[in-house]
Order: sequence, then structure tokens, then C-alpha cells
Amino acid sequence: MQIQSVTPARLVTAGLAFGESPRWHDGRLWICNWGTGEIIATDAHGNREIMLTVPAVLPYSIDWLPDGRLLVVSGREGLLLRQEADGRLVTHADLRGLSKSPWNEIVVDGRGNIYVNGGGPAPAAGEYFGPGTIVLITPDGAIRQVADDIAFANGMAVTPDNTTLILAESHGNRLTAFDIAADGSLSNRRVWADLDGYPDGICLDAEGAVWYADVPNKHCVRVREGGEVLQTVTADRGCFACMLGGAARQTLFIVAAEWRGFEHMVSDARTGQVLSIEAPAPGVGWPG
Repeated sequence: MQIQSVTPARLVTAGLAFGESPRWHDGRLWICNWGTGEIIATDAHGNREIMLTVPAVLPYSIDWLPDGRLLVVSGREGLLLRQEADGRLVTHADLRGLSKSPWNEIVVDGRGNIYVNGGGPAPAAGEYFGPGTIVLITPDGAIRQVADDIAFANGMAVTPDNTTLILAESHGNRLTAFDIAADGSLSNRRVWADLDGYPDGICLDAEGAVWYADVPNKHCVRVREGGEVLQTVTADRGCFACMLGGAARQTLFIVAAEWRGFEHMVSDARTGQVLSIEAPAPGVGWPG
């Protein structure tokens, strides 16, 4: 049974290009404003600030190391960057030897393991993305591939006990789960939920449900493991990602924008918005 959200989404801020990789950090929602190179932060009232500009246009994504240093995936450049205390961006990991295809999303778990997805083989003729991979960068700096053959790798989340990684496979219409071993390796790949949609960014809540954003269907959906739909929040434009934040991590923030196709992602149009609703359960796990 599908339960429509009874609370309309509230507009938090507008005038962005494409908001992606939202993260709740230090009392504000941080967003990668694709097409501009900006990483911005906004509070619940829409007051926003450019935190830094990175040498990437798209895709790029963010998370933080346990010591508080910011990580930025510079997707087309194949680099994972780290911001030092003095503001400098340095290379944390070079992924170019693993793939020449763009890298996409990142999540850092509670043990400091870094997972980055994307890359993989070159796309087929006429396609924008080939089969994706997941790579692991351990706290000692070692880099290795831990999953492959992913149907357009998108959002990732790690459960609070650091034992399960959930991945959005956009072109597979599913959420996929992996067990996380003590050394960070992934195993026991399985379908967490088959979906009637195209999952993009995701986040976890304390009741074990996943929220996923869906660009072509212009909504954000809360599902249980197995695929039962619990709640749907609709928008008038594509929903790219979502994150639970706010004082109690019980506000769902949705980044949305008008979708005109991959070839028009970089333009002067500023249709990007941040929307929010009060969620039934607080956010847990990582990113968080």
C-alpha cells in the first residue's frame, strides 16, 4: 500500500543549478551545486553560503573523514580531494589507474573506510555510463575495487552498525545491499528492494527504511527492505537526492531541479531547489 505524504514539501531555497550529494554537517545542509563548481551550505531557513569552489563542474560529491576534513570526489578528473585545515585542496586518492570513466558518489563509514562509486568500463556507443564499480579507500590509503557490474551507481548509505552498505542502481530499478567485512570488503550482494522507479540519492532512517530520490518520476519515496512503499513526496521537477537532517535529523531535505537531459546539465538555467518535509523517523548511519 502506498501512503501519500500528507505534508506538502516546503521550499527552503531556490536558484541553484543542480543540487547533488546533500549532507547534513555542522548544523547545515551542504550541497554540491553541479555546473558551478560550488559547494554551498544552507540552514533550514534558506540562508546559504558558498563554502568553497572546486576544480570540477560535474559530477562531484562530498563527505567527511572522521577527523572532520572534507573529501570531494572530482568525478571526471578521477581524483578524491581532501581539504586541509588551511583550506587547501590536496589529492587524497588517485583513481585514474582504476578507470577513465567518471566517478560519482561517496560515503565514509563509521570506521573511516571510504567508498566511491562510478568508474568502470567505458560506456557503449550512444550511452553516457557503462557498468559501474565501487572502490574502497582504507584509512591507511590502500585502494581496491570491491564491487563491479553496477547498473549506473548512484547514492550509497551505510547502516549504523557498519555492517551493510546499500546502493542505488538507477538503471537497475533497485536498491542493492552488501555485507561489509571487518576489512571493508563487500560480499553477499543481494536485492534490498526492487523499485518502480529510478533511485538516485538515498538516506537511511531509524526504522530501517530508505528514502530515495527519483528524477524522471519527480518524487522522493520511503521504502522498506523488500520494496514496500511507505510514503511518497511529489515535486514539480526531478528529485536528485535527499538527506535527513535538522536538529533531530528528522527533516527530510530534497534537492530538485528541472531535468532536460545529460547534454543540458551545464547551462545558465537555475531551476535547482531545496525542499523539505518533516519525516516520520530520524536519520541514522552514514552519510550523516
